Amino acid sequence: MGFDLCGVAQADAVAESSELRESLGEWLARGYAGEMNYLRDPRRADPRLVLRGARSLIVVALNYNSPEPHSTERAPTEGDESPRGWISRYAWGDDYHDLIGEKLETLLAAMRAEFKEPFEARVYVDTGPIVERVAAKYAGLGWLAKNTCLINEELGSWLFLGVIVTTLDLAPTPAAEESPPADLCGNCTLCLDACPTHAFASPYILDARRCISYLTIELRSAIPQELRGDMGRAVFGCDICQDVCPWNRKAPVTMANEFRPRELAKSRNAQLEVRSSRDLAWNQNRQDPAGREAVAEPATPNGELRFSMFTPALESIVNLSQRDFSEAFRRSAVKRAKWRGLVRNACVALGNARLSRYAAARPRVIALLTHLAGSDDALIAEHAKWALERLRTAG
Repeated sequence: MGFDLCGVAQADAVAESSELRESLGEWLARGYAGEMNYLRDPRRADPRLVLRGARSLIVVALNYNSPEPHSTERAPTEGDESPRGWISRYAWGDDYHDLIGEKLETLLAAMRAEFKEPFEARVYVDTGPIVERVAAKYAGLGWLAKNTCLINEELGSWLFLGVIVTTLDLAPTPAAEESPPADLCGNCTLCLDACPTHAFASPYILDARRCISYLTIELRSAIPQELRGDMGRAVFGCDICQDVCPWNRKAPVTMANEFRPRELAKSRNAQLEVRSSRDLAWNQNRQDPAGREAVAEPATPNGELRFSMFTPALESIVNLSQRDFSEAFRRSAVKRAKWRGLVRNACVALGNARLSRYAAARPRVIALLTHLAGSDDALIAEHAKWALERLRTAG
């Protein structure tokens, strides 16, 4: 099926784990989930409630570590003509929900052909009340690290997870039958120390309300002002705690083209094309409903205008219309942030940009933010005004 890891956990063992019986409830009680009310679904504390008669959880993992540099390594270069943002590595390519979901459905079909006895099963890829990383731990795929990610000793933490909950009574992964993999974080605190917004209340405890991934993806309201300055150039997600993790220094690179950064190309004749493994293409309206001309990334020698998922130009993002957003991020995890959320995030990133490095871009950026500050969308307008004030203060 193409998975890098696969293991089986007993539903009873996952349900009775300390992570679900004790830690989850305490974490929710402290308010660390923020606005993510779906995490309060009581079924998350017991996978046996997800499917009547559930006895086994099949957990798979797929490496998405593409070869591009980490966020902690990518600095502005001499060739940059515009301030750049950061999109989390997992969202550079095609939507992992679809990719892994299709693979799991193929696996499930093979199971139905193999097992003659009738059984029930459900497939989940961040799409249901399953805490996948806890299930992965008890399936022997790795340990839960201080940054709360699952780490595999050989593959690191750049892993997509998927689960099949089934009524089949399957033998658990031998390595995890008696006890899950040992915690090998040791005395290391690099992930905790590197978090710019201090999102870790303590080792192994994440306060999502301060996490850049939560702020740029899950939060629908205004980003707290005291956190905006520390968000840097993040526009969708954050990779810092994984980028600095020693277990990821030698993590293997994925060979799957689906996870390489998409590239959006707009030619001079106004045709818009998404270059990805799925070869999506369509025509684009050059203007948004307000009549504002689209501004794209700098022209390449062949006359195309580019928008890359790897460090995209922030000017391109704030110029996306709702229609552009819907087309550009079709079958992309970025659509989770929604149009207004992504533009909101890009405003904050522009406010954090050092425009002294981009002399030619400064007038354009100021004009863009001034336009957005007058938007009818109060959320976007408020963040654009914040960015303008921050840039003026910075000089």
